[in-house]
Amino acid sequence: NRALANRAGPIIPFIAETGGLNGMFIDTTALKEQVIDDVILSAFGSSGQRCSALRLLYVPHDAADALVDGLKGALEAQVVGDPTDPATDIGPVIDADAKAMLETHLRRLEGDAKIVARAQLPAGADKGHVFAPTIAEVPTPDYLEREVFGPILHVVRYEPSKLKETAAKLAARGYGLTLGVHSRIEAFADEVTRLVPAGNVYINRSIIGAVVGVQPFGGEGLSGTGPKAGGPYSLIRYASEKAISNNISAQGGDPALLNL
Repeated sequence: NRALANRAGPIIPFIAETGGLNGMFIDTTALKEQVIDDVILSAFGSSGQRCSALRLLYVPHDAADALVDGLKGALEAQVVGDPTDPATDIGPVIDADAKAMLETHLRRLEGDAKIVARAQLPAGADKGHVFAPTIAEVPTPDYLEREVFGPILHVVRYEPSKLKETAAKLAARGYGLTLGVHSRIEAFADEVTRLVPAGNVYINRSIIGAVVGVQPFGGEGLSGTGPKAGGPYSLIRYASEKAISNNISAQGGDPALLNL
């Protein structure tokens, strides 16, 4: 407090929206075709370079094989290449450092996870920053410690009877940006929402593309400082509250009369 008080100039409010280790939970009632569409968009839209992008997909054991097969086919159908070409679905990552980071993480996945699918790269991709979008099954729910910023989707199989324990491992990472749920059971969505901290929760849809003024966006914990962009309450964070107390009796006023 002393350091702030002695600082020259006004204290500037700090509002941050950072990254997220974003998960999506599926149950056996979810519509497979809709799940596949929403997962592909959430994980690979903008080459996975959104803070809101899907990083961890939690699928119940009983539905996992069919869903993973569907995701594999959908990813292999994606066209990777020049973002200026209208036929392209997924473009390059931002720079060489981003590509190198993803390649390092891929080598880790190849060592202790299962690569489910990789999109086909166009000719000459080695000369640019194109990284083949990847789906990998990871062995444990706490496999990821932090966000991997790019087009890699990590799939976790879970037992519905252990939903609470599985969700707790995601929550323990400390992030809280976006969360997805696919289910036709409202109680399941409510339970996941209660167990996993997130500033924005999306049910039976993709988890990217919040609309300003409709879906105020921002996270908690390691994902942000709280106030949401695009919402009315964010304005309060930019203001300073001032309380004024005036002793009107010292000016000859009658408080009882003035309070009538």
